[in-house]
Amino acid sequence: MGSTHQTIEIAAPSSQVWQAIRDFHDLGWAPNVISNLETVGEKPGNEVGAIRLLNGAFRETLLTLDDEGKTFTYSIDDGPSPISKDDVKNYVGQVTVKHAGDENNTLVEWTSSWQGNDEAAKEFCQPIYTALLQDMKQSLE
Repeated sequence: MGSTHQTIEIAAPSSQVWQAIRDFHDLGWAPNVISNLETVGEKPGNEVGAIRLLNGAFRETLLTLDDEGKTFTYSIDDGPSPISKDDVKNYVGQVTVKHAGDENNTLVEWTSSWQGNDEAAKEFCQPIYTALLQDMKQSLE
C-alpha cells in the first residue's frame, strides 16, 4: 500500500483555517496549484458525495466532512498516470486541522493512501500536496 504524509504549521487560528478549506468546491486558497476547479453534479462542496474536477485532470469525491473534528476525506476517482483508475485503487486522502500549541497556530496534516503503483504514485503526489500546503500557508497567514 502506498501513502504520503505532509504537515504544515500556519500562524492562524484553527477555526479560521478550517473555514477557509472545508468547502470541497473552493480551493481559492491554492491559486498557484489549482488553475481550474469544475463542480460536477449538483451537490454543494459541504455535502458528502460532492464531486470536483481539478485542473481538468483529477476527479475527486468528498467522502466525509467532520466540522467538529475539523477533518475531511476524499477519493481520487481518476487522474493522470500514475494515479489513474487503471494504475491505483482505493485512493483516499485526508486533511485534518488542529491546534498547534496556542490558539493562534494551526497544524494541517494531509495524508493519503492507495493500492498499486506505490512509489510512482507517491513521487507524483507528494510534491503536489506539499505545494498545496505551502499555498494554504501563504494564503491564510
